[in-house]
Amino acid sequence: MKNELTLNPIGFLQSDLKQRYETPRQGVLAKESSAIIRLNSKSNFEQAVKDLEGFDRLWIIFQFHLNKTWKPLVNPPRHTRKKVGVFATRAPYRPNQIGLSCVKLDKVEGLKIYISESDILDGSPIIDIKPYLPYSDSFPDVKMGWVKSGLENIYQIIFEEKVKKVADKLLTEENVNLLSYANVQLEFNPADITRKRITQSTKKNKKENEFILAYQKWRINYVVDEKIRKVFITSITTERDKSI
Repeated sequence: MKNELTLNPIGFLQSDLKQRYETPRQGVLAKESSAIIRLNSKSNFEQAVKDLEGFDRLWIIFQFHLNKTWKPLVNPPRHTRKKVGVFATRAPYRPNQIGLSCVKLDKVEGLKIYISESDILDGSPIIDIKPYLPYSDSFPDVKMGWVKSGLENIYQIIFEEKVKKVADKLLTEENVNLLSYANVQLEFNPADITRKRITQSTKKNKKENEFILAYQKWRINYVVDEKIRKVFITSITTERDKSI
């Protein structure tokens, strides 16, 4: 018996999420995201999607196509500072590059399946699609190991208009999506300066709730309001503190 398995994609995902740093921790946190699964033609998939629109949610099995290697131990993005086994996480660094995501089904048009609340990157090969069934797929009272619930601690990210204009320009001219990056990085623990890339603001007359999030040569300046659990993005600068 050969110790190998061959999987052929049934289609590919089209999404605005193109870089790994843009990907939300879980699809349910990406309320405004939308994507399209484009199924392969000439494979009789028009019949395969029959009656699919009767479901609100789908399980999508896909390939982490940007990952070429795997890691036995990984650092989860939140909950803990200790490395844990990759099989105890949903990290993409897996031996077989296979991902599983529960997404919201919006509509089906021929070979195009429109979804939202997705954490799957653009270009990901789709391996299979299955309906989500609450009576058999939901176990809300089970133990979650090292994982803390955390959703009650989520912060809302607010972007000032001037920041949106700068970010839109960077997205168009340099293909850098700082708005998505800020959303993903700051929705949990935005004031934790022990985290990589987060530092206290260094400007004069700074307040304790002012911070900087770094990405490559850019710096995202923001203020945290703990009482109302909101993060206000005030400006985007370069690493030399020059406003852009």
